[in-house]
Amino acid sequence: MDEFMKSFQVILFAGLFGAFSSVLTAQEVSPEVYQRSLVDIGDTVRIQRVLAKAREGKPIVVGVIGGSITQGAKASKPELKYGNQVAHWWRTNFPNNKVEFVNAGIGATGSNYGALRVWRDLLAKNPDFIVVEYAVNDGNTKESAETLEGVIRQILKAPNHPAVVMVFMMNKDGNNAQEWHSKVGAHYQLPMVSFRDALWPEIKAGKLKWDDVEADQVHPNDRGHALVAEFVTRFIESAAKETMNQEKRRALIPKPFLGNKFEFTRLLEAADLKSVANQGWVYDEKNKAWQSEKPGSVIEFEIEGTVIYNMHWRIKGPMGRAKVQVDDRPPVVQEAWFNQTWGGYRVTAELARDLSPGKHRVKVELLPEKHEESTGTQFRILGLGAAGVAK
Repeated sequence: MDEFMKSFQVILFAGLFGAFSSVLTAQEVSPEVYQRSLVDIGDTVRIQRVLAKAREGKPIVVGVIGGSITQGAKASKPELKYGNQVAHWWRTNFPNNKVEFVNAGIGATGSNYGALRVWRDLLAKNPDFIVVEYAVNDGNTKESAETLEGVIRQILKAPNHPAVVMVFMMNKDGNNAQEWHSKVGAHYQLPMVSFRDALWPEIKAGKLKWDDVEADQVHPNDRGHALVAEFVTRFIESAAKETMNQEKRRALIPKPFLGNKFEFTRLLEAADLKSVANQGWVYDEKNKAWQSEKPGSVIEFEIEGTVIYNMHWRIKGPMGRAKVQVDDRPPVVQEAWFNQTWGGYRVTAELARDLSPGKHRVKVELLPEKHEESTGTQFRILGLGAAGVAK
């Protein structure tokens, strides 16, 4: 073993112990658990490049993108969010390097919105190492795999060739989108880490309680966040032991698995939307939304793409419904009222696909009908998105 690997493993152990020993007190975690967490080590060329860069003392940017788990929900302190702990690992193991951390997690959003915003919120910061986490917020469907593939292809095609690790979390039933998401990961030979595969067998066997690692139905507690981070950093340890395949140094990107429409996207948040027709809608700076409360109000926008999305706000409040239509396609009715009390969230909804290239008109009309428990008819348009835009 060369001197770097010896010193690396010593630092690795110290970093892991320092980062996690204060949290992992409820129960010992067996080697089998760690082994199960690594679904696939994948092609390690990209992570080895990042390690080589770190050894040279160069700055490293660590990024994460996903939903509320990635955003850090239920972590008691910012430094205990799993993403922060992954960044801490880099800082601990490479103390002479400047390590920047970018958290691009947004609660209650899936990889469809991720594909629309990954450049703006993450890749624009030139991250070297990225964790992608959408296995809970996405459905276990071909459609979610298609939008996830868009996120992955945009990351892999970034000019600085970042390394990417996919993380699969779970809900209280042990379910997630891993079946379909892992098909994407396998196609691109990506490292894949599964919180579900590691811990669900322990929970089913009664060796671990759900509450030991989770704060609610979905979100990990401090110990859970620490385990996510440790599963990711243990992958780095495994990758560091791999010998780089010289033939794969360029890390060529294979042809699309399901398609490349979501590799080419455009996002227009409400502030960027310019109406081409408007009767009764106003832009509200506070809510960053086009909104109306008067039934019959109509607003129209134009956007280019072969798949069109809109985004609106749902919350338990005086909210109504709107009819949304792309060109002459059948309209869809969208609900802005929400029956939960934990807050509101952004809905990213597909309106139409397989459209002809070029611009398309999106018409939104506020309806008089509303949910029987709602006390009003307000509707907020947060933005439009498109996939399959001109390259």
